[in-house]
Amino acid sequence: MQQLKQQRDKLKQYQKKITLQLQREREVAKQLLHDGKKEKAKLLLKKKRYQEQLLEKTDNQISNLEKMVEDIEFAQIEMKVIEGLKIGNDCLKKMHEIMSIEDVERIMDETQEGIDYQRQIDELLAGSLTTEDEEAILEELEAITQEELELPEAPKEPLPEPTPEKQAVKNKPKPQMVAAS
Repeated sequence: MQQLKQQRDKLKQYQKKITLQLQREREVAKQLLHDGKKEKAKLLLKKKRYQEQLLEKTDNQISNLEKMVEDIEFAQIEMKVIEGLKIGNDCLKKMHEIMSIEDVERIMDETQEGIDYQRQIDELLAGSLTTEDEEAILEELEAITQEELELPEAPKEPLPEPTPEKQAVKNKPKPQMVAAS
């Protein structure tokens, strides 16, 4: 790839050289026409035309070289990706050798058993009740609610009239306390 880039740079230098040469030949052709040497100017313009064609060819060659460099760089990237995939596949194969489907199923079963066992412990510690206990609690709650609703009956007899003694006691002024100074 380094050689391709060097070749591309040499072609660019060659293009610059030809471009400068074309400018000089055009100026010389103008001078020859001015001096009345039409045939020499025509010959010089033919040479200039040939060099312009060479310049176009070098443009195509430079374009081809740049495309080749890009293709090589992309191929190198692809190779790195493929190497990465290969390493990943090897790693997966090694992991599969270490852990089989049976091992995974066994571990999953053990994990589920552990979860179930922990749930039983949690229920015991939390004092969770069975459905029979829940039903008994609801019946007892209903019974307590019924007791609160059963109020004693109010007396049907009229209340006795207050006697004059009780009336005097009710109306007697209460002694006031005097603050000591």
